[in-house]
Amino acid sequence: MLLNRKGNKHRRPSKAVRVATLAGVAGAAVAVPLMGATNASAASVATWDAVAQCESGGNWSINTGNGYYGGLQFSQSSWAAAGGTQYAPRADLATKAQQIATAEKLLDMQGPGAWACAGAGNLTNDGVDPGVDTGSGAAKQEAAPKQEAAPKKAERTEAPATNRSDRSDAPKKTVTTPTGKNVAKGDGEYKVVAGDTLSKIAADHHVKGGWERLFKLNKDIVQDADLIYPGQQLHLTK
Repeated sequence: MLLNRKGNKHRRPSKAVRVATLAGVAGAAVAVPLMGATNASAASVATWDAVAQCESGGNWSINTGNGYYGGLQFSQSSWAAAGGTQYAPRADLATKAQQIATAEKLLDMQGPGAWACAGAGNLTNDGVDPGVDTGSGAAKQEAAPKQEAAPKKAERTEAPATNRSDRSDAPKKTVTTPTGKNVAKGDGEYKVVAGDTLSKIAADHHVKGGWERLFKLNKDIVQDADLIYPGQQLHLTK
């Protein structure tokens, strides 16, 4: 039973406490004899905050799976024995105020020695009522916190239409050669295909003046009469 003087503290001492005790450091948190429930015990919220800071880093909802729960690291048996289950199944599911209220009862039952960090928090039966409000006693839900509604998006304003020549899908004005070079594409009526030459095109389309005339008609895009590229568009007449 928790009232047994030899017995069951609500959690085992932390490693930090054991090291401090072995080293004999003055003011270290050492276990003190359990106290009988002869007088009502109480400690201030500031004191419980200090104990929680040592026990759990001040995380009142912590559950690391080591068998100890909440800011004051209650074991499940101590939580139940001190009446914590009226608030929540485990300490980490209860509010800070509910954990402190339960800790007050455990302090009355076992004294400061029930916490390995009693010394670090300077926990004593100082008789200061923490005055916490435990609320309705309903357990907290193990669910993600409610999220605030996203702000309403502003009305979308359509941008003015752009000229086709400014759009990304406007016709390209160059073609890429097999070597990766970009050359002028042109806007003539004949599209060069693989295997074409100016002579062949002039002959196939009966261009008066032959390849020389074809070369002059397209001198703005054809730099060398021996080099034309698939995709270029040549003028066959003026």
